[in-house]
Amino acid sequence: MTRHRHFRHGLEVRARALVCLGMLILLLGGCNLSKPKVYRVGVLSGLNFVADVTDGFKAGMAELGYVEGENIVYDVQKTDFDMAAYQTILGKFVEDRVDLILTFPTEASMEAKAATQGTDIPVVFSFALIEGMGLVDSVREPGGNVTGVRYPGPDIAVKRFEILQEILPEAKRLWVPYQRDYPIVQPQLDVLYPVAAAAGVTLIEFPAANAAELEAELQSRAQQDDVGMDAIFFLVEPLTVTPENFVVIGRFAHEQGVPIGGAFMSVEGYESIFGVNVKSYDAGKQAAPLADKIFKGTPAGTIPVVSADLFVQINYKAALAMGLAVPESILAQADEIIR
Repeated sequence: MTRHRHFRHGLEVRARALVCLGMLILLLGGCNLSKPKVYRVGVLSGLNFVADVTDGFKAGMAELGYVEGENIVYDVQKTDFDMAAYQTILGKFVEDRVDLILTFPTEASMEAKAATQGTDIPVVFSFALIEGMGLVDSVREPGGNVTGVRYPGPDIAVKRFEILQEILPEAKRLWVPYQRDYPIVQPQLDVLYPVAAAAGVTLIEFPAANAAELEAELQSRAQQDDVGMDAIFFLVEPLTVTPENFVVIGRFAHEQGVPIGGAFMSVEGYESIFGVNVKSYDAGKQAAPLADKIFKGTPAGTIPVVSADLFVQINYKAALAMGLAVPESILAQADEIIR
């Protein structure tokens, strides 16, 4: 009888041990199943002038509960208007099978769309012009694997022109340098020419590839009795906002007393008098909710594109130094006044 009780007790102990072991296995298995996914985001920062798009995006994602190093990791690759580098970086992102690609500006975003064709990797762009670029099908239905934050380039070009006219109503010849063959230039010129014609203003285009070409052109103009321009007008493009190129333009403008307007720049003591743009940090932050929707299962191509807001900077100090009066109506529009 005693032996029977001992035997039965042993069976009970072993059974309880097996039950505990089973529960432990289930518990550990459940923990593994509930372990949060870590999202991998490849970031192509394609233009140093707007590199803080990345910072804005990360901040927006953090506000939405994505903690870097815990449930999201970023592979941030930076280059400065280099098409070959764009393609190399994007090729690596595709090879690594990242969960999402954030890219900016326009041409980098177009390369990202091409690089991800035939994959299920979504692309969220920021600081990218969409008019005439083929980047999206429409604002409401971008299509494919792409959505993002629209850069309102044509709107900005017109606003820049209007402000220049207010500050410099006598300026009838505007020298317009820009990056040769840059894709977003033509849509801006298309909207600017009718506006300029109505105002009796001549746009003098100068497409260039680098600082050397700018230097040669401006030296030639400086040797003439008339430099052939009343002001220098910047479009939205990378040539004029690259520091080494701006210094060439700024030096000429300073020596000849020609105002610069369009994009706010201040390099080596040379400055423009105003800028109209988009705050790149904010544009990056606007991209975060789009990425969040994608991670929660919404196809990128069904998420409507959002537009960034304009940001007006008036360099009041530089304007006064040139003897220019800035109308109160313009100061009232400014988001930032540099005094």
